[in-house]
Amino acid sequence: MSGLPDRLVEFVGALREHGIPVGPGETIDAAAAVGVLGLDDREQLRAALAATVLRRTGQRAAFDALFDLYFPAATGSAEIAAETPDLAQLRNELVTALAQGDAARMRALAAAGVEVFGQYGSFGDGGSGGGGMSGWSAYQTLDRVRPEALLNRVLAALRGERGDGLEEALSRQEAQSRISSFREQVQAEARRRTAEYRGRERVARYAVAPQPDLVSFSNATSEQLAELRRTIQPLSRKLATRLASRRRRARRGQIDLRRTLRRSLATGGVPMRPALRDRRPGRPELVLLCDMSGSVAGFAQFTLLLVQALADQFSKVRTFAFVELTDEITGLVTAADPEGLARRILTGARLTRWGMSSDYGGSLGSFVDGWADAVGPRTSVLVLGDGRTNGGDPNLAALREIADRAKHVYWLNPEPRSSWGTGDSAALEYAREVPMHECRNLRQLSRLVTELLPG
Repeated sequence: MSGLPDRLVEFVGALREHGIPVGPGETIDAAAAVGVLGLDDREQLRAALAATVLRRTGQRAAFDALFDLYFPAATGSAEIAAETPDLAQLRNELVTALAQGDAARMRALAAAGVEVFGQYGSFGDGGSGGGGMSGWSAYQTLDRVRPEALLNRVLAALRGERGDGLEEALSRQEAQSRISSFREQVQAEARRRTAEYRGRERVARYAVAPQPDLVSFSNATSEQLAELRRTIQPLSRKLATRLASRRRRARRGQIDLRRTLRRSLATGGVPMRPALRDRRPGRPELVLLCDMSGSVAGFAQFTLLLVQALADQFSKVRTFAFVELTDEITGLVTAADPEGLARRILTGARLTRWGMSSDYGGSLGSFVDGWADAVGPRTSVLVLGDGRTNGGDPNLAALREIADRAKHVYWLNPEPRSSWGTGDSAALEYAREVPMHECRNLRQLSRLVTELLPG
């Protein structure tokens, strides 16, 4: 227990690095919980710390992964190595543990699997692990054990004398859930062992997946993008509420000096009741210009779907996509088939001449030539793209013309600010013409939508 306060502070710091806000108050509450519960019951400690430091849904996955690193169930591998089974025996025992739902045995088998099949580098050759490329791999372990291939055997053990129909479906769902839990235990064990060798801080920084709303659009896997798409409807409702609230607060405008002075005559010239100008009600118009080339396309697609879900907050929304040319895609954007959005756009719109390399200069020019009337004094324009021109003319004059016509123009760039202006990026040149904002993940996008778009 002597080093427990330092361990808890390190754990809180890792949570903050992963975007989970933990203040001094929560840290004190967590320390009090540890003092009361002690370390005898690890799962009880996990639940207590989660209750004291977590504030929102969606944070639990990162919390659990970091908890397993900073408060591991065990250290070292001597006890496991003494009873390590071979592959066939391990798989047979895993079937039994999965069928019985024996979580403790599943954890032991996960540790044994990592011990035998997850070592690589000098560890795998029986060395001490001093080389730079040594460690434990969850992927390597799962590739050998193949727990998904045991599903039918687990189902047979679960089924027993039970019939078909609903009970069969429930058995399958339960078996798949236990197999998924075993996979997570293997991943946690591999991280724990690697942390013992390379340090907890390094493993926590690079091996623990970020929260969904902090996943970079440009680096997101297909599974992560699918998870982000599932958040569109609930997120749009939350953002719509914020925009509507801003609109209600902004119904009254600046002070009307003449009416305020007239009112003050009744109070001896003291302006006790200022008179405010009435603002004309109305919702803004929105135009989106979206780069659909390369890795930027994932960011553009998600933003398009989000804005489509927020369409009721605007009097008019027009959407344009570009690669080498610009074309209107307003009729192609729908949340009904989010996974097929890119395919609909690329097949239904004329965006290219020869290839899929972005040409910002030509695209901005073709928008000004063909759809300049889409931008007016009540229009807010969002440009979605990384500003990489592939060495071509950035056509700043076309962007200036759009800015002169519009009420607001904002550029959302999915690249980190440190990459702007590097290589073929003209981001810094564009940023001198219109405000440019880094927008790499869902959290930044949500904040920018509510802050930049007029309510």
